[in-house]
Amino acid sequence: MTAKNMDELVALCKRRGFIFQSNEIYGGIQGVYDFGPLGVELKNNLKDSWWSSIVYDRDDVEGIDASILTHPEVLKYSGHEDTFTDPLVDCKSCGERFRADQIPDYCKDEDLTEPRQFNLMFKTNIGPVDDGDSFAYLRPETAQQIFTNFKNITDSTSRKPPFGIAQIGKAFRNEITPRNFIFRVREFEQMELEFFVLPGEDEKWHEYWIEQRLKWWEEQGVKKESIELLNVEKHELAHYSKATVDLMYKFPHGLEELEGIANRTDFDLGSHSKNQNELNLQSNTKENKRSNSKLAIQNEDKTWSVPYVIEPSAGVERGFLAILNEAYREEVLENGTKRVVLGLKPHLSPIKAAVVPLKKNNPELVELAKKLKKTLQNEKLGRVILENTGNIGKSYRKHDEIGTPICITVDFDSLENQTVTVRNRDTMNQETISIDSLTEFYKKSLN
Repeated sequence: MTAKNMDELVALCKRRGFIFQSNEIYGGIQGVYDFGPLGVELKNNLKDSWWSSIVYDRDDVEGIDASILTHPEVLKYSGHEDTFTDPLVDCKSCGERFRADQIPDYCKDEDLTEPRQFNLMFKTNIGPVDDGDSFAYLRPETAQQIFTNFKNITDSTSRKPPFGIAQIGKAFRNEITPRNFIFRVREFEQMELEFFVLPGEDEKWHEYWIEQRLKWWEEQGVKKESIELLNVEKHELAHYSKATVDLMYKFPHGLEELEGIANRTDFDLGSHSKNQNELNLQSNTKENKRSNSKLAIQNEDKTWSVPYVIEPSAGVERGFLAILNEAYREEVLENGTKRVVLGLKPHLSPIKAAVVPLKKNNPELVELAKKLKKTLQNEKLGRVILENTGNIGKSYRKHDEIGTPICITVDFDSLENQTVTVRNRDTMNQETISIDSLTEFYKKSLN
């Protein structure tokens, strides 16, 4: 069972410290959010899982962390300056501004202005003098800095296609109508892979990455039946795309894109390359006389090939929201009471274990609990906390709600018999185990 609506997730996120409205004490900034103590842990765990899957578990991908500030010419030759816009209309009646495809019913046609193009990229001044000429963009996506680093990566690693370059990082889009909580925001993070392949092998690799991404999302707890594949119609494709398949997830507000897997052809490397006339480019690129590098692979016969690129691109916030939604459930217990549970996969859980002294004012119990907490924390498998509230029932309910896989209760038997009681989040079953075997039990419970 998933959340009934977005309001349930929003309430949980604020109540338990997953997500807060940014700058809320001053009224907030629309479309900007802060991740709280639990949110940052879940977010980092999600990114770590992606990075391990894409970079560590493979032998054909390198990682980078490129700058957010982006040279204007990068986004000129990528096509962003010309195409990264939204048509906007103003309503003379209500005074609001809307995207042309999102005009509410209460606005009458006669009250609307003609659509105007609005650039979605943020600019910032470079240097001490704001003269309008020395500026950079806050990157609208992480992909372009991967393409501009293509030669640096191939020169330093001797990589040849097929291989990939991965990056996780912030991106910024001046969305006119941010909406649906963290689904569409102005500041967000992307998990992007640019996988470079030989021309002619692109369709095979495109299918391969669609299957890989579906498998990965299922491993994060997003059921296959919650995702639909959308083959983007030709007339709706981005200007660089030969084919794109979107993984559409059933969010609380409706079916929307979770991740896109695009065949970008040779457009990107070709657009940023010098001597384009020597490269037999298949895509329609803007003439580039500014680049000082040939972004291509030299073949054995001394000819040049520009790799095609397959791009699986996912938003961290959208992934966070989907995983939270999939994990959320309400249960009615035998005694008629209800509990909220986040059935998160253990590798994603913000807190891996809570150590709970039976009485918060008993020095011996608290000291032993602290010792056990430190022992488990030293395993470096994630955050372990000391839950010293003195109310076992409330502690259990809290940790059910935030997705903690196990709670470890330290009671007077712990002092006499060197045992603890371990409670499972999902089954609520409790078992007594020896303190000597606790570390091994903890590691197995997370795997």
